[in-house]
Amino acid sequence: MSETTSAAETAAPHRYTAAMAADIEARWQDFWDAEGTYEAPNPTGDLAGDPELAARPKKFIMDMFPYPSGAGLHVGHPLGYIATDVFARHQRMTGHNVLHTLGFDAFGLPAEQYAVQTGTHPRVSTEANIENMTAQLRRLGLGHDKRRSFATIESEYYKWTQWIFLQIFNSWYDTEADRARPIDELVAQFESGARPTPDGRDWSALSATERADILSEYRLAYASDAPVNWSPGLGTVLANEEVTADGRSERGNFPVFKAKLRQWNMRITAYADRLLNDLDGLDWPEAIKLQQRNWIGRSEGARVDFPVDGDGSITVFTTRQDTLFGATYMVLAPEHELVEQITPAAWPEGTHAVWTGGYASPAEAVAAYRKLAAAKSDVERQAEAKDKTGVFTGAYATNPVSGEKVPVFIADYVLMGYGTGAIMAVPAHDARDFAFARAFELPMRCVVEPSDDRGTDPSTWEDAFGSYDAKLVNSANDEISLDGLGVVDAKAKITEWLTAHGVGEGTVNFRLRDWLFSRQRYWGEPFPIVYDEDGIAHPLPESMLPLELPEVDDYSPRTFDPEDADTQPETPLSRNADWVNVTLDLGDGNGPKKYRRETNTMPNWAGSCWYELRYLDPNNDSKLVDPAIEQYWMGPREGQPTGGVDLYVGGAEHAVLHLLYARFWSKVLHDLGHISSVEPFHKLYNQGMIQAFVYRDSRGIAVPAAEVEERDGQFYYQGEKVSRVLGKMGKSLKNAVTPDEICTEYGADTLRLYEMAMGPLDVSRPWDTRAVVGQYRLLQRLWRNVVDEETGEVTVVDTEPGEETLRALHKAIDGVGQDMAGMRFNTAIAKVTELNNHLTKAGGPLSRSVAESLVLLVAPLAPHIAEELWRRLGHTESVVHQDFPVADPAYVVDETVTCVVQVKGKVKARLEISPSITDEELEALALADPAVVAALDGAGIRKVIVRAPKLVNIVPA
Repeated sequence: MSETTSAAETAAPHRYTAAMAADIEARWQDFWDAEGTYEAPNPTGDLAGDPELAARPKKFIMDMFPYPSGAGLHVGHPLGYIATDVFARHQRMTGHNVLHTLGFDAFGLPAEQYAVQTGTHPRVSTEANIENMTAQLRRLGLGHDKRRSFATIESEYYKWTQWIFLQIFNSWYDTEADRARPIDELVAQFESGARPTPDGRDWSALSATERADILSEYRLAYASDAPVNWSPGLGTVLANEEVTADGRSERGNFPVFKAKLRQWNMRITAYADRLLNDLDGLDWPEAIKLQQRNWIGRSEGARVDFPVDGDGSITVFTTRQDTLFGATYMVLAPEHELVEQITPAAWPEGTHAVWTGGYASPAEAVAAYRKLAAAKSDVERQAEAKDKTGVFTGAYATNPVSGEKVPVFIADYVLMGYGTGAIMAVPAHDARDFAFARAFELPMRCVVEPSDDRGTDPSTWEDAFGSYDAKLVNSANDEISLDGLGVVDAKAKITEWLTAHGVGEGTVNFRLRDWLFSRQRYWGEPFPIVYDEDGIAHPLPESMLPLELPEVDDYSPRTFDPEDADTQPETPLSRNADWVNVTLDLGDGNGPKKYRRETNTMPNWAGSCWYELRYLDPNNDSKLVDPAIEQYWMGPREGQPTGGVDLYVGGAEHAVLHLLYARFWSKVLHDLGHISSVEPFHKLYNQGMIQAFVYRDSRGIAVPAAEVEERDGQFYYQGEKVSRVLGKMGKSLKNAVTPDEICTEYGADTLRLYEMAMGPLDVSRPWDTRAVVGQYRLLQRLWRNVVDEETGEVTVVDTEPGEETLRALHKAIDGVGQDMAGMRFNTAIAKVTELNNHLTKAGGPLSRSVAESLVLLVAPLAPHIAEELWRRLGHTESVVHQDFPVADPAYVVDETVTCVVQVKGKVKARLEISPSITDEELEALALADPAVVAALDGAGIRKVIVRAPKLVNIVPA
């Protein structure tokens, strides 16, 4: 503190200063912890408490799971935590039983990468980070029920993550019932013959391996050989959602390649329709709903089979089946499983030289092109490249409506991640197909009549033509004609024909792919799966859970040159032979047998898919969650038909990652009867970001923001001119400000007020340390209005406040209450400030009733100073559970308002009238006003426009 401040403290020893704030805050934080002030009672079980409190309406308020970073918190991190705390405090004060707590999402890549770099075991570094972050959060005075906190790395927690995985593994999706059912019910159908096996043999005639393979086609968690996103630089595979738009890993920004590996998957696609439809009942931002709808990507069209000579058929999905007569070639994704099957030994006679890529045989051409395509990301492959690349497979398929032989190519612009990984190319009416056909000198046929003057010969066109308003042409065979039909009617007619001829059918397709659930890392939940000598996967019995992550000396994943696509994962757990190879009795009647454990671990998303349920019943070791407790906090109710958390606050970046995954897990658990809620989060709120200026020198390197000087609008660091741009806050950008710094300088209540006052919660805003002092001064004025700075005595008096003060008070109560409920904390603070300034200017001691209302208004925002002042005002119970003030309507409405009266658009009079005046009454008063009568000067009146109580506009005849 400065010498001036120290002198002021000496003159006013009881002034609200940073030192006093630190004392008050530490003291009340200790008290709240000791008294369990924020403990929310369950209706039953070990956390049951005050039945009167439990009988109140409930509110379950959550923040998105924080990851305990080694860098600790900067002031941008707590924005959402402070906001939910303010909202939760207001809800407590308005009669709710509020569950608000915070745990830690602690498995995953960041801790493991840090461990590899430093040689510190990830558990050691993660637990240290949790301890540090817990202390930082505690200092902010967050009102969490700490009995409910946990970290996902605790075996008591991930026991249930593993248990949920087994529920998903042991279930299948019954499309007729439209829900998940236990796999045993499916087995019973096969055993009884009610459901035939794929080849018609009796279930009893199948080998164990054959049965396992069939069930794997149905299980909601299954292992399969499939194209995956392989990141050599990370040494692991990634889900589609973990690959950035430019084809790199979300973590680490490494290149990502396509590889084929055996991995665990979650059959989230079975829930695609429900994930889409149930969005309508959620109170979420429309932008997030749109992202999920686009990611799920539902489209209606048709499945069409193109026979391949002697090799079955190629199936395509198309939304434009009406253009089938215009399909003149086909394209498979390079990694399509049929490529090797249909590729002949030699080029067919007469093969166009442009199609071969210069290779002597189809096999050589295909192998070379596949390698080229594997080095590209999906985004690169979908980009509108100027030059289209591809190669002929040497095979031909038959167009089922025209009977024409069409060549089959592979090209990187077709992906396995959408549809069937194969397309029918209609080059006249698709831009990419048009460009490819031009490059490879392929035929084009116009089947949709152009609406311009280009004619119907595509060889003369500059680009493709496609429209839903046009009519079909050149689309007929001996059995069907689409000529002259519009697109909608043509689609319906051709779909009916395809179905009747057994070469296709109308169908729905989704962009959504099954969720890749394996990671080749150490720091994650082990899979509760073992394999027998035949490679069949067996679930561990519940009695063997948790399967704990073993302590290993070498937890580093095997990473590779980030650009080397020709590499394979090697899991750290596979190097621990004693853990991998075990003899177990699984309780299936086969006695002890030798098994091999799964050596992949679950992705970091697993622990956050269900954590809201653990908050409800954190000590339950016999059930996932007590049904009565889950029903109380999250069950469906009026206005929340699918149940879920009442308010969930976090960043928008998890729209198609955590949020989609958690919704899927909730639906499976609901289908299997474990929970009553169909959706995990009823209301979602995305807070904005606190930004900071980044200063860079001439090399583009960030310099310490705190050491930059401003001179004449320019910025300098150590005498050198630097650039400034608004961006993220972070340690690497050298512009991070820690909450500890602000708490030390001003106190936690000031930090809380500043972050809430910076602007609307859902909008990003720049941090300005110099502006923090404004909220500090607000608290100092608040303190002075109740406490004498020289004596420390409370200065309030037991007298009734005046009319003007009552109006100011009740308007503030009304406005602040509405703003709190609507999460408009910046405007709530503005109203508190306005009231406090009014009281300061009014002078004299405050009436007790006014002082107490003022303290209660500020309590959700600045709880420490509110608790201190509440106690100094003589109360013995915590301010946390006091009732929020209620406005008296008589004082909220102004006694009079000013009404402007215009004649010919010019102001001629101002009337002081009652705000409740009617249009008729106001019109009569305006017309009788002497100034208005004079302005009209006897003219007739053509029209009177009344907008009570603020405006009357008179239009003379």
